Amino acid sequence: MNKAPLLISLSSFGAAEVRRHGQLWFTRLAAEAGADGVEVRGELLTNAAAELDALADATLQLGLATVYSSPEGLFAANGTLDAAALDRALAAAARLQAPRLKMSIGGYGAASRNASAEALPALRLRLQQAVGIELVIENDQTPTAGTVRALVPFFEAAADAALPLPMVFDMGNWHWLGECPLQAAQALASRVGYVHCKGVQRLPAKWVAVPLADSAAPWRTLIDAMPRGVPWAIEYPLIGDDLLAVTRTQVDLLRALSRSL
Repeated sequence: MNKAPLLISLSSFGAAEVRRHGQLWFTRLAAEAGADGVEVRGELLTNAAAELDALADATLQLGLATVYSSPEGLFAANGTLDAAALDRALAAAARLQAPRLKMSIGGYGAASRNASAEALPALRLRLQQAVGIELVIENDQTPTAGTVRALVPFFEAAADAALPLPMVFDMGNWHWLGECPLQAAQALASRVGYVHCKGVQRLPAKWVAVPLADSAAPWRTLIDAMPRGVPWAIEYPLIGDDLLAVTRTQVDLLRALSRSL
């Protein structure tokens, strides 16, 4: 049985709606719908300092788990560690009082993997200084940070540098890059510490995210491949006239699924 928190990525409510109402409004809705936590999205903050302070107070009062998602990559496009982006992300996570910070690897290995790997001891030192914040790495929808070929060498190098970073396994993002999610799970599941639950469907011109029950992908097999006891997050569209009811239904469905494992 998976007793880990079930979160909602606040991007699930749609960028336009979140910017209109604010992430605090949707955080309260998520709590009312029965979620155990929220993933706050840096790219959807309009007044970062004020919003993060308000979100920190609200999540503490509501007893919600929090993750801060940075829109910036850990490594710059030239393959060097982007220390400024890391510092911005850590500062935001600290302000939110979030114990977890989510980032992609960005341009890791752009020049050479060895050159990027040389920066990992400095990364380890910076993270040691950020007491109480754990960095987790997500497969995003970019070729440099969302493929098995990009991610496996990064995690191996990080482990060699005594920096065993957990992975955020986004079930759907692989499709945007033509990757097989089942092969990705085979290669990376042992490193997973957090799962983004996302179904997918193929439209004529693009992939779109959908609830798991509507997915064209083998999501049950992927769920079975994930480690037990790690947090899950909803990261697919939550839309409807009665948004609270829609959200509660999806929370209940995923919680029932997690408890059945």
